Amino acid sequence: MSSKQLCMLARYKAWANQLIFDAVAELPALETSKPRQTVFGNMLRTLSHNYAIDRIFQAHLEGREHGFTSRNTAELLSLEQLWPLQQAVDQWYIAWSDAQDTQSVDESVHFSFIGGGQGVMTRAEILLHVVNHTTYHRGFVADMFYQIPAKPPTTDLPVFLRDVAQNPR
Repeated sequence: MSSKQLCMLARYKAWANQLIFDAVAELPALETSKPRQTVFGNMLRTLSHNYAIDRIFQAHLEGREHGFTSRNTAELLSLEQLWPLQQAVDQWYIAWSDAQDTQSVDESVHFSFIGGGQGVMTRAEILLHVVNHTTYHRGFVADMFYQIPAKPPTTDLPVFLRDVAQNPR
C-alpha cells in the first residue's frame, strides 16, 4: 500500500466518523444509549469500542503500552465526551499517515492482543485494520438507526472519493 493510499484512508475514516457522530448527535439522547440487540448494547458503546480500538492500535504504532484491559472504554462516555476524543485520534492517524514513506509502511509492528496472544502486522496493515474495523462497526450503528427508525448517513468510500477526496477545499 502506498503512503498516498494510507493518507486517503486516514482522511476517509475521519470524514465517515464526522458524518456518523453528527447524525447520532441529532437523535434524541435516549436513542443513543437505548439497549439494543447488538454486540456492544447500544450506539454509544459501539462508538466507544471504535475509539478504544483506534487508541490501542495507535499505541502499537507508537511502540508503547496502551493501558486498555478490554476492547472498550473503562467508563461509559457521553457523546459530548467521546466525540472530541475520537476527533483527536482521527487527527493523529491523519498526521501519522502523512509522515509515512515507502519504507516505514512496510515495517513490522509486534504487539500483544488484549485477549491474549502475540500479533505482528505492518504499519500499513494496522492502518487498514483500523479503517476497516471502524467501517464495520459504523455499520452496526447504521443498523441501530433503522431500528429507531431514522436514516443513517452514507459513509461509503466511493462517496468520500467523489465528494471529498477528488474535490479538496
